[in-house]
Amino acid sequence: MRSLKVRFALLLGGTALIALMAAGGVLWSTRLSERVIERTLAAQHRLELMAELSGRLAQYGLAAIESVNNPDAPPEALSVTRDRVDQALTAVDDALGRGLGSSDDPQDRIQYVARTRPLASVRAARAMLDRQVQMAQRESEPERRRNAMQGALNGFGAMTGPPLSLLIEAERRSMNAGSEDARTLSQRLTAASLAAMALALAFVGLLYRTVTRPTLARIDEIRRAAGAVGSGALDTRLTVETRDELGVLVANFNRMVARLSRREGRLAADRAALEDTVQARTADLRAANERLEMVDRSRRRFFADVSHELRTPLTVILGECDLAQRSIERGSPRPADFTPVFGTIRKRAQRLKRRVEDLLRVARSESGQIELDRRPVSAVAIASDAVDDLVSEAARRRIELVLEPGERDIELSADPEWLRQVIESLIDNAFRHAAGLTRVTVSVEERFGPHGERALIAIEDDGPGFPEDAEGLFERFRRESPTGEPGFGIGLALARWVVERHDGRISLGKAGRGAGARVVLDLPAFDLGADPAGHGATRERIDAA
Repeated sequence: MRSLKVRFALLLGGTALIALMAAGGVLWSTRLSERVIERTLAAQHRLELMAELSGRLAQYGLAAIESVNNPDAPPEALSVTRDRVDQALTAVDDALGRGLGSSDDPQDRIQYVARTRPLASVRAARAMLDRQVQMAQRESEPERRRNAMQGALNGFGAMTGPPLSLLIEAERRSMNAGSEDARTLSQRLTAASLAAMALALAFVGLLYRTVTRPTLARIDEIRRAAGAVGSGALDTRLTVETRDELGVLVANFNRMVARLSRREGRLAADRAALEDTVQARTADLRAANERLEMVDRSRRRFFADVSHELRTPLTVILGECDLAQRSIERGSPRPADFTPVFGTIRKRAQRLKRRVEDLLRVARSESGQIELDRRPVSAVAIASDAVDDLVSEAARRRIELVLEPGERDIELSADPEWLRQVIESLIDNAFRHAAGLTRVTVSVEERFGPHGERALIAIEDDGPGFPEDAEGLFERFRRESPTGEPGFGIGLALARWVVERHDGRISLGKAGRGAGARVVLDLPAFDLGADPAGHGATRERIDAA
């Protein structure tokens, strides 16, 4: 055979032939088994019906005795037992007709006729007993009724006993014959299966030796040669032994290896030149990547700060607009009633404009620097402005926002807009991230220490408090929001940056009542002696963190 197609066609054809023979054998054995099982089960079913018929006849005899000996007994009892006997006779007759009468086998037809005659005798005996019971019931003397009934029962037993015994014995023989046929069939099928298995194994072995094994040997040789070529042995060659598809494949393999060997020499020279070029370009790419990373970090920081800084003023503006809209929906207020609303919106818009200008200056600056306008300001005034700006948002969220100014106001050297923005951001963080929050307190305290007078501005809430790793919240883009509120995770990072540029410190802890979060801004008080001009304003440029 010079073609692999013929070999594989022979292999597939032989496999298909074996599969078809196996399927035919299974179907044939299944049909034979079903036939034997059906005959056995039918005989068993008829035997059970005959046993039931025997019991019904006995009940009918007892009912007949009761109706004759007890004239006052209800006649329905005898009628019910008579109907049950008729039903049992009909069931036996139907079972014989289905199992034997409908068969095309002459032997089954003979057995059907042999069984219907005893069954007819039983049916005649039931009818005769019925007539004798009616005659006995007409006798007036009890003794004569009993004698008549005794004779009728004796005749009934003589007429029904032998036929029933004959029928039962015939069905038992049928069941035994079915069991014997099943055993014989099982032995034959076992022998046939063993013979078929032996023939199939012999045929498969012949196909393997003549078709499969030679083909697999050649394929394995090609596989090993391909592995050697893949490992770099380009001098590998195969012998063309046949003129089939595998022979053509081997010839093509040899030509391919020869071409690869020639190309390998050219690639070695090109590889050396390419390595020199790659080394020269790698240094340029590394420097370019470093510049791009620096630009990307500046871009991400800028957009994150813009998003965070613009959100709080916009929230206040939208809240005031919502209050004005609800006022209009409830009635028609006078234009003067909206004067505070417009004042708040204007003030927030001006501060928003200030933040936008600062952030845009940061974006345009190559050094990433912004300016802090530090001057003497009141700590209570800054905290009061922050609380006033968020009163409407607290009312909307149904949170109590309280300012505790302390016993004495403290003057700071700070940028009031940046410091107010930090306090507002901390309050807004409490609103958005503290689950179950009901109260936020902003307090201003005075404290004296080794470094002089200081102002403590604390923001406390009654929420769940900070997690155990609270210091990690100062990382940029780090978020811990059990409520699922949106955000960029830059609020505390930006707050710490601003506070540290004011020579202060920011710390996280628990509230004084043991529950909730507490953020403390520790800022130095304004030193009048450090400013010879009194309350003159100072301006400094600070690197953005």
